[in-house]
Amino acid sequence: MEIKPIFSALMRSKTGPILVAVQVALSLAILANAMHIVSVRQAVAARPTGIANEEEVFNLRVKPLKPGGHEEQLANQKMQAAALRAVPGIVSVADTNQITLSNSGNYTSVAASREQERSNASPSLYVTPDSLVKTWGLKIIDGRDFTPQDAPEIDQNTSKAFPIVALITKATGQKVWPDAPSFVGKKLYYGTGADAREVTVVGVIDTLQTPSAAMGQDGEMSTMVPARITGSSRSLYTLRAEPGQRDRAMKDAEEAIRKLHNGQVVVRTTTQSEERVKRYRADNALCWMLITVSVLLMVVTASGIVGMASLWVTQRRKQIGVRRALGARKLDILRYFVTENLMITTTGIVGGLLGALALNQLLVSKLELARLPAEYMVVGALASWALGIAAVYGPAWRAASISPALATRSA
Repeated sequence: MEIKPIFSALMRSKTGPILVAVQVALSLAILANAMHIVSVRQAVAARPTGIANEEEVFNLRVKPLKPGGHEEQLANQKMQAAALRAVPGIVSVADTNQITLSNSGNYTSVAASREQERSNASPSLYVTPDSLVKTWGLKIIDGRDFTPQDAPEIDQNTSKAFPIVALITKATGQKVWPDAPSFVGKKLYYGTGADAREVTVVGVIDTLQTPSAAMGQDGEMSTMVPARITGSSRSLYTLRAEPGQRDRAMKDAEEAIRKLHNGQVVVRTTTQSEERVKRYRADNALCWMLITVSVLLMVVTASGIVGMASLWVTQRRKQIGVRRALGARKLDILRYFVTENLMITTTGIVGGLLGALALNQLLVSKLELARLPAEYMVVGALASWALGIAAVYGPAWRAASISPALATRSA
């Protein structure tokens, strides 16, 4: 089939083909970038926190109505931890100041030297008198975990004492000491200058995300120090249950704490899985919005192609009848309309690929998004071609089915 006659016919009525090509271009530009953003967000949401078997972990917040002073709070914390460990189905309990993925936590600046004017990083700071490594199933790749003797008892309202040892994540170590083969034994300083607090790194954790779980390396820069802290109105515990026992253990743990305080306490529990859902709720909503927009754009584009092709079939009934009368087969008519649509769609795809690159460049400069991989443009182009063929097939088949006698008589 000659391309030139089809092109000449399109040029005699430019408005329709141009509008459809623009629709295809816009749809492809947005579709390619939307698929890329969805893929990036899904990969971010699927990142491991470092906690093994998150579905077995839950968190319990305790707020006594009368918290008491330093000694009373210490006693309460120890009694609460003992009561929780006695709950059937509980494997491990740890007191902590914050929870991974909770979007609320403590961050502090760290440096490799007290003399530095600027810090090396701003990691999250976990504080625990227990073993978060055991409770969360964290992987230590170098060094050791804390021992009970490492954890001082500190009243944060009256004392400036600070632990002398720390655990850090691999990402934190690589940021502070980029060329060091090992981080164990290194002196780490919280802050800079004369008031910086010195600790010795005794262990390195492979992965432990921060409460905000930011994208990139920042989301895995965490440090941990051992201490039992008083001076707060509430306590936070993270617990690991036996496989399949989490929900029952949560209820029993709440009841144990209420019974310990004779009901004079506020208790709230959340699962680690719920923390993940809440942390990535906005990301998942964005993904569904982009998917919905992409689907609607494809539907609108397909509707435009169907409408244009149907109009041309109506306008060309006599021409189609004459061609059929002169010996054109149904396949020839079908191929004509499909080829015509492919020419329009291809023009739109070329424009769409250029638009996708331009849109991605804007997103890279404004939102620091990763550059658009070529495979998303290839998939988008193939989807546009497939959509064009599928959309035009119905009108083209109706055109091919027109009877020569009926077409010439009705014309």
